[in-house]
Amino acid sequence: MDLSLVERENVLLGQDFLTWLWYKTDNDNVLFQLEDKRTFSLQMEQKVSVQGGDGEGVETATVSSPRGELTEAKTGLRTGKKVNKAQLLFTMDQDEWLMQVNSKDFGLSGLKTPKIRQKTMTETTRIQKSSKKCSFWNAASKCLTSSSRSSSTSA
Repeated sequence: MDLSLVERENVLLGQDFLTWLWYKTDNDNVLFQLEDKRTFSLQMEQKVSVQGGDGEGVETATVSSPRGELTEAKTGLRTGKKVNKAQLLFTMDQDEWLMQVNSKDFGLSGLKTPKIRQKTMTETTRIQKSSKKCSFWNAASKCLTSSSRSSSTSA
């Protein structure tokens, strides 16, 4: 199979996934469950880029909104564009992780982790919090890895 065709299929898969994820999180209260039964939520946050067209006719609209309205991006979706970059907010208990995801390769950037409140935490609490974060990222990594494997095996 031609390498450029595989790359194009991966981009389309990524765009379809991020577009579906935005639709799902915008219309439902979505909770994901980890292996240890703890849950986290996910939502699109403040910055989204949508893209449509082929070849030289590719159009991209990037929208940033501190209130999270993203009206112009939603208009782009109605005209056939798909999400190609998104800022995602993961929330578990009191903790939040914010990051950018690119549909082309599911590359992550701009990761912001929860603040550590050192003055109010005991050593035991810090260890438990560290363990919880590791299990969250292990689960997220497994999810992205299995998604990546299934897209490469279908190619």
